[in-house]
Amino acid sequence: MGMRRIGSTQRKTSRDKAKRRNGRRKARERVSRDRRIIDLVQGKPFPYEPWIMGWICAQNGKRSRSMTQAEADQVLDQARARVAAQAS
Repeated sequence: MGMRRIGSTQRKTSRDKAKRRNGRRKARERVSRDRRIIDLVQGKPFPYEPWIMGWICAQNGKRSRSMTQAEADQVLDQARARVAAQAS
């Protein structure tokens, strides 16, 4: 039982270390994606491309067919605030 426990402890330690390392990287990638989408949406009419609408719907928790311009603007404003907070 001792060797099995040592191996599971080592795997758990390795998983925890990878989760911390990947978590930081993914946080940077999320901010980068938010910034990229905000730049792409500038000056475009509301029914955006499907992948942009998918991102907006995931942020808002609503389906795209029930999304309004005001709700999309609210999600984009929240994303702008997150990007600005990360930049400072």
